[in-house]
Amino acid sequence: MKQNLSFPVKAQTKRPVAVLAALGLAFLVRLLSCGKGAFTRLAAAGMMILPGQLFSQTHDTMHTYSYLALGDSYTIGEAVLLTENFPYQTVQLLRGKGYNFHAPEVIAKTGWTTDELSAAMNEHVFLPRYDFVTLLIGVNNQYRGRDVIEFKEQLEELLKKAVELAHGKKDRVILVSIPDYSYTPFAAGMEREKISRELDVYNGVLRALSAQYKVHHLDITPGTREAAADSSLVASDGLHPSASEYARWASKLAELISSQLK
Repeated sequence: MKQNLSFPVKAQTKRPVAVLAALGLAFLVRLLSCGKGAFTRLAAAGMMILPGQLFSQTHDTMHTYSYLALGDSYTIGEAVLLTENFPYQTVQLLRGKGYNFHAPEVIAKTGWTTDELSAAMNEHVFLPRYDFVTLLIGVNNQYRGRDVIEFKEQLEELLKKAVELAHGKKDRVILVSIPDYSYTPFAAGMEREKISRELDVYNGVLRALSAQYKVHHLDITPGTREAAADSSLVASDGLHPSASEYARWASKLAELISSQLK
């Protein structure tokens, strides 16, 4: 199990608002005395201080957001580097957009089914709350031939827990669809069409629960089916997504999360 994974986050220096305002005003007065060219030079250098832009380049700099990722091998990023899995790539993209984010807390393990994830969560000590929670689970239920009704019941309990961990904010919970591994080299010699049909049923349950609980549904499944024609989307183990495929998931997820923070 991987949990509380972290990499350095730049420390922030806090100063009283009044002091910062005074410093800013003094700087602007001095800058105005230098003429319009000073604004142009600073803007060209990337120091965005032109009128109307003073407060548009950063977001809530006083708050560092937390993100909890729950799942299985698709969440930990089996066969890719730690920083290449989709939770880490998502955080990197959000930081690039100007949002302060802690490293993602990942509760996931290769091979986990819904009940195994639930059991691990019961033993884990969580933070009091998280700003965002993603849940991606179910492929191992299908692979082991588990009953879809059982999957629905267990997923529903996991979803309730995810909402609770997000402090009851349903718009901060994202249910990620299950990838279709029937299009990967791993499924060669297997009943590909049957696998794909079963995963469609599982994803239908996932989509229905997303609507019922009014949480976000992130559908990444269609893109995973492109792996049949594009080997770059599959990792070296022939089964799991590559870093570039995870990057596509991360782009969608980062866009969804940033839309909640605007």
